[in-house]
Amino acid sequence: MLAALRTPRGAVTALLLLLMAALPLLTQAFDQRYLLSVGTRIVIWSIAAASLNMILGYGGLVSFGHAAFFGIGGYAVGILSANGIQSGWIQWPLALGVAILWAALIGALSLRTRGVYFIMITLAFAQLVYYLSSGLEAYGGDDGLNISRSRFGGLVDLRDKASFYWLCLILLLATLWFSSRLVHSRFGYVLRGAKSNELRMTALGFPVFRYRLAAFVIAGAFGALSGILLANDGAYVSPAMMSWVKSGDLIVIVVLGGIGALFGPLYGAITFFAVEEFLKPLLDLLHRGWGEYWQIVFGPLLVIVALYAQGGIDSLLGRRHD
Repeated sequence: MLAALRTPRGAVTALLLLLMAALPLLTQAFDQRYLLSVGTRIVIWSIAAASLNMILGYGGLVSFGHAAFFGIGGYAVGILSANGIQSGWIQWPLALGVAILWAALIGALSLRTRGVYFIMITLAFAQLVYYLSSGLEAYGGDDGLNISRSRFGGLVDLRDKASFYWLCLILLLATLWFSSRLVHSRFGYVLRGAKSNELRMTALGFPVFRYRLAAFVIAGAFGALSGILLANDGAYVSPAMMSWVKSGDLIVIVVLGGIGALFGPLYGAITFFAVEEFLKPLLDLLHRGWGEYWQIVFGPLLVIVALYAQGGIDSLLGRRHD
């Protein structure tokens, strides 16, 4: 990742990261606290998009149920919180463990299929989790569940918005660093090779299925991490966290930022939420209530990006060197 920051694209990215690091101070100085909550959402969704990019961008696996890991991470924290377990030292590892087990199970089944069948089976399993959470009447059902934020024994107070934002940003940087190490490792080369020509990689003796399963599990773990953060951000979990719409939003963010680009998920998340925050009040200004349908305007913008910037926003910043 450090090598990437030495390129012209890296200069822009470094400036962007610097601004993000200073965001709590800037929002406090200009009394724009709402922007900090928007920035927190951007960082959390960047982590989720980066986890999807690990299998979509590098492995060519179009998962339409990735938001299920969002919900698994969030609900694991929420259910433990509702039962009096507030310690993040217990909540977070258990949530990640559950997500890893679920990813291993789903991956072992879905990775035996290809193309549209893989898309549909991941969607089907995600909907299974969605309807299961909707039926948990003891934990709010469709209405969701208000929770207490995780506690870390005074090490960090997640109730403090600035501290929570910086924690999320550190975890995002760690996720991007891990992605960089992954893609430039032997594991990453095999994963990308299988994306280009699975038969050739198999003929060379690589167990492609096991590599893809490992990548799927890793992506699920990082997806659950973003769900844990999202639950703590709003002190609330609901089945909507894992709906197919959220999975679609994650794919849009990855495509918008640049599939297979290291910082693509970050570019995509910033653009996605910036456009949302711009279009909603603009459309409400034209006619009250139109802001809820901002994605109708966003859709054609995404089509334009897909047609004229096939590498996403990342391609607009210059040629990428992997």
